[in-house]
Amino acid sequence: MNAPLFKIRDLEVHFPLRRSLLGVKKSPLVVRAIDGISFDIIQSEVMAVVGESGCGKTTLGKTITRLINPSAGFISYNGEDLLSIKGDDLRQLRQKLQIIFQDPYEALDPRQSIFDIVAESLRIHHRTDSALELKQRVYEALDAAGLIPPNEIARRYPHLLSGGQRQRVSIAAAMILEPDFIVADEPVSMLDVSIRAEILRLMLDLQVKNQLTYLFITHDLSLAWMIADRIMVLYLGKLVEIGPTQEIIHHPCHPYTQALVSVIPIPEPVARSGQIILKGETPSPVYIASGCRFHPRCWKFQQLGNPPVCVEAEPELITHDDGHQAACHFVG
Repeated sequence: MNAPLFKIRDLEVHFPLRRSLLGVKKSPLVVRAIDGISFDIIQSEVMAVVGESGCGKTTLGKTITRLINPSAGFISYNGEDLLSIKGDDLRQLRQKLQIIFQDPYEALDPRQSIFDIVAESLRIHHRTDSALELKQRVYEALDAAGLIPPNEIARRYPHLLSGGQRQRVSIAAAMILEPDFIVADEPVSMLDVSIRAEILRLMLDLQVKNQLTYLFITHDLSLAWMIADRIMVLYLGKLVEIGPTQEIIHHPCHPYTQALVSVIPIPEPVARSGQIILKGETPSPVYIASGCRFHPRCWKFQQLGNPPVCVEAEPELITHDDGHQAACHFVG
């Protein structure tokens, strides 16, 4: 296994709520988007982050790339304190940390040509010495992203492209600075099923070719199963399980992960028994239950007769196997 590219320790991202809907001042409340998580991201791996909407996946990706500053915690990148980097040094670092956003229809400026969209970061960071070199770099990036012929695509505007082509433009714009690390925030969820496989194959080919490290955000556990080396499961801003992909899928330890795995679609005509359907909506990240924050929806909590420890004590990550950890009082 390669060395860690990132080390994240006790990371917290809290957003204060200052007023109610009626504009009346209230006592200080916070949205605990990320609430004290620790893990490593290994060089050249695909780490998938899964969980329901609102669990903190996108916030985590933006925090690691310094688009959001954390409330507390520590992040190291290549052994350097990432949170202490500021000013011009941070500007230079951003070349190595890129994001592919979820919605290609919103991520691209409709007033810019495809050439200007892809060339923008090269111009900002002064990475080319001439107009000829700039054109060559842009055409190479478009070609690598499967946009052919690049000279014709470069003249178009986003509204003249399909959804898949727009996402390829986003990939080209992210790759042109030759980054080390990419946050892929549900990059295929807005695309037709027929072209999702093409985009995923493109991203994986580029990852192998350029030895990239991906933080792949998705709510689809079956997709994470296909592409990830490791899977991290979040629930209400908390890391509840992490480990090698095959371990997470075939031997899930946390009741929440077990519920997610149980409803993965399978290509068989016979209905699968043993599905675990979680009841109720995800609780508010402002008013989080005491103890284990999953216990109000936990099927195992109910099955075991509502043990007090689940209500009174927050579980710690327990190592179940080599590299496989879960935060549950009843692991195993």
